[in-house]
Amino acid sequence: MSAIIVERVSKQFPGEQRPAVDECSFSAAEGEFIVLLGPSGCGKTTLLKMINRLYEPSGGRILMGGSDIQELPVTELRRRIGYVIQQTGLFPHMRIADNIAVVPRLLRWDKARIEARIDELLELVGLPVTYRKRFPRQLSGGEQQRVGIARALAADPAIILMDEPFSAIDAITRARLQDELLMIQRRLKKTILFVTHDVEEALRLADRIIVMREGRIVQFDTPLAILSHPADEQVQQLVGAGDQLRRLSLVPVSSACIPNEIAPSDAARIDATDDLRSALSLLLASGAASLAVTRDGAVIGSLGFEQIRSASRTAEQVA
Repeated sequence: MSAIIVERVSKQFPGEQRPAVDECSFSAAEGEFIVLLGPSGCGKTTLLKMINRLYEPSGGRILMGGSDIQELPVTELRRRIGYVIQQTGLFPHMRIADNIAVVPRLLRWDKARIEARIDELLELVGLPVTYRKRFPRQLSGGEQQRVGIARALAADPAIILMDEPFSAIDAITRARLQDELLMIQRRLKKTILFVTHDVEEALRLADRIIVMREGRIVQFDTPLAILSHPADEQVQQLVGAGDQLRRLSLVPVSSACIPNEIAPSDAARIDATDDLRSALSLLLASGAASLAVTRDGAVIGSLGFEQIRSASRTAEQVA
């Protein structure tokens, strides 16, 4: 079932000749991670903001759970949707626990349930429970963004909207937060719409990517399909479609390893959930002919250069 359906949605701001969003249509399945990718001014944030009615559409309609969002009171709609922005949006005068508890309190949860939820979410996003008494100014940028994610999840919404949440954070922290977000997504199965202008971030996170340009959707497909078959030359330039290493980063080791084949006892190990780009780097660094592929710490097979080459060709053909 589709969690969100966007049907020919447009947004025309007064005084502007060109619509910010021009008859865009797409659907997001329950538990799907959709990334909206494009340069500044392409309409991706405007499209996101129409889903929680921070902007009202000039045309078209948006369905959530099968219901037209225009038929829902706007406050009720927003309480059903988690929202994370670049600046975190935390209330500076409120402690971390109170920031996380904003929506549950609006929903009149009892105190014990709220307190338990705060502790549960702090653990989920990797922060100590002792942080509940701190103020946002006492946290680093990455820690503040973790709190922002916890607050978005507080009332257990089915849909999370994220508008360039990691763009102001240093590269190392950003990569760590991306990994943690994927872990949370796998565990909770939320439907996520995530805006970014960072191609690497989009490829790393998305189940499917919406590529936007001048208010229109120019391609909507899986990361591998977009890399292998870009819609036009501009999409090709945007995503670096000729970059074989990017394509390898989207293919898991498990799809290429030789099962039950034992690598040399001194072979470097790589987890089956890692990607082939990481495997290739490890092979080159170790100087070995093959790697031992593991799952839950146990060796399940081996992987060498030939398997990586073969998997790369197969992935391009399938996409």
